[in-house]
Amino acid sequence: MKDGLIRSFMLTKKPSFTSPGEFTVYRNIVPSIAFISVVATLGIAGAVARGADNDRSGDFAVAASAGACGGLPSHDALRAALVDARGQANGGFNLDMWGTVVNRDGVVCAVAFTGLTRGDQWPGSRVISAQKANTANAFSLPGLALSTANLYSAVSPGGSLYGLQHSNPVDTETAYRGPATSFGAGDDPMMGHRIGGVNVFGGGLALYRTVNGNKVLLGAVGVSGDSSCADHNIAWRTRHNLNLDHVPAGVSGDNARPDNIVYDITPQPGQQEGVSAHGWGHPECSAAATAAAAGLPPTRP
Repeated sequence: MKDGLIRSFMLTKKPSFTSPGEFTVYRNIVPSIAFISVVATLGIAGAVARGADNDRSGDFAVAASAGACGGLPSHDALRAALVDARGQANGGFNLDMWGTVVNRDGVVCAVAFTGLTRGDQWPGSRVISAQKANTANAFSLPGLALSTANLYSAVSPGGSLYGLQHSNPVDTETAYRGPATSFGAGDDPMMGHRIGGVNVFGGGLALYRTVNGNKVLLGAVGVSGDSSCADHNIAWRTRHNLNLDHVPAGVSGDNARPDNIVYDITPQPGQQEGVSAHGWGHPECSAAATAAAAGLPPTRP
């Protein structure tokens, strides 16, 4: 009787009943069918959204859908720009770097490294680079760019954004998913997912393009692997190489470099970090890094 009722429900949606007992069975079966149908639908949707570690085609579909990464650099373009920037004098330790690009929604679009293998850079800097990209995107606007370097003093005790660094935590499932052999490759497992995270030292910059005379905020790039000051300089040159530095305004006080790192922290007795004169300062790492920042290419109009 149950099989007949199920077939009747599935095929006609208007089953007929020959006894009160059949109605009772139908009443009990239908909710179960509906529940199974909903669970199956949600399961399929979840599998598409998440993808499996050994088959991440679903992940890439998420990133590619609706042009999620349109206008942003591919893995190869990011790596080429990053390698060139890392090869210049940046005032750091001359170390290899990780770089990550996210779109305006914080979805990872590309991850790359400059060395020959993923082990040639600090392994921990892969996620830090993504965290920096997320931060620069999350706290920049179409009319105002904030680099991660600009946030150092602002989030320190007494700063105007104190506590910001504890918001928007990294999604650890996204950060550590998939095989390590794909880290930094064209199919890095972070791609297609929101990484989250807030980082408040140099290395993260918003990405802008001019379209029909308007500044369009596309997302951000994050770079990590050297001193924080060198990270900023390398990120800056990487953005410039990608022609995505049409920055509208910032807080640096330098109209030619609106979201540049600011070195205006002066020591104060009893305070290890000192005080930033304008509230957006970053500690100096080396005289060479400070000089390199002053000579970075001006942003494009």
